[in-house]
Amino acid sequence: MCGIAGLIHRGKTGDIGTEMTAMLQSLKHRGPDSTGFALYGSPKGNTLVMRFKVAEQDDMKHGFKIHDQVKERKAEVDKRLKELGATIVSAEDATEYAYRYTLDYGGDKRKLANYIEDIDGAEILSLGYGLELIKDLGDATVVADQYHLKGFKGSHALGHTRMATESDVDIRSAHPYWAYPFADVSVVHNGQLTNYWTGRRDLERRGHRFMSNCDSELIAVYLADKMSQGADLKDAMKDSIEELDGVFTYLVATADSLGMAKDVMAAKPMVLYESDDFIGLASEEVAIRSVFPHEIDTFDPYEGEVRVWKR
Repeated sequence: MCGIAGLIHRGKTGDIGTEMTAMLQSLKHRGPDSTGFALYGSPKGNTLVMRFKVAEQDDMKHGFKIHDQVKERKAEVDKRLKELGATIVSAEDATEYAYRYTLDYGGDKRKLANYIEDIDGAEILSLGYGLELIKDLGDATVVADQYHLKGFKGSHALGHTRMATESDVDIRSAHPYWAYPFADVSVVHNGQLTNYWTGRRDLERRGHRFMSNCDSELIAVYLADKMSQGADLKDAMKDSIEELDGVFTYLVATADSLGMAKDVMAAKPMVLYESDDFIGLASEEVAIRSVFPHEIDTFDPYEGEVRVWKR
């Protein structure tokens, strides 16, 4: 089932942490197992923001041993960053197992991501200039409070509430997905791709690496790969309608854009509100109305439709 949501402020910023929390909390009934946010703040020059974890939430219940392992894994992350010439500008403990680093690093992001994720138990959730990807178990209010997301200022955001049907209830299986190792591409998706493994193998042969077995990650990497070859976001999304099989509605965000696509059957819902300075999208209208309590006009995009908005 699951619920997806997206928003973008055009020409300004807003409290996207609070806004996306409200939208996702109103979709809690569509997916109570985990909640994820892809928040786009204001980039600070070439400073990279790295969100990563070194354990799962449930691991922390297993006593002192796992706490010692967490400390060791985090120390190994710090050591490897130093080896690669990355300077840790700031380090924050988001939780006792998840962290937010800002980095001064001008090297190969793929090399950095590979080296960090070779550490047993470590996973980079996002590595970008504006993108910060946060996901964990619990509903939107629980996750937003845990990671102090309310008051997060930015231009646009994606969100997802998950009902686990085919994979574990853990952070790795939660959405959104970052297009590894592309800096600022993220995706949320409602539906199922029937050509997932074929598409994944094709992209793996092109040198791409996947961090999960979730078909939503394929969409993110597919779009990022298209754009790396020179396609703009809208053209890449139009190609996806033809080349990705299944029923799907997805939202994608890049450093400066928010996009929406529905397959030709349009079986998965999407409601859209658009004004001169704000766009809101969600699986249900109630999510948009959680941000706009006054009367607004919304509509459902057509089958096979692709739309892109710039911030």
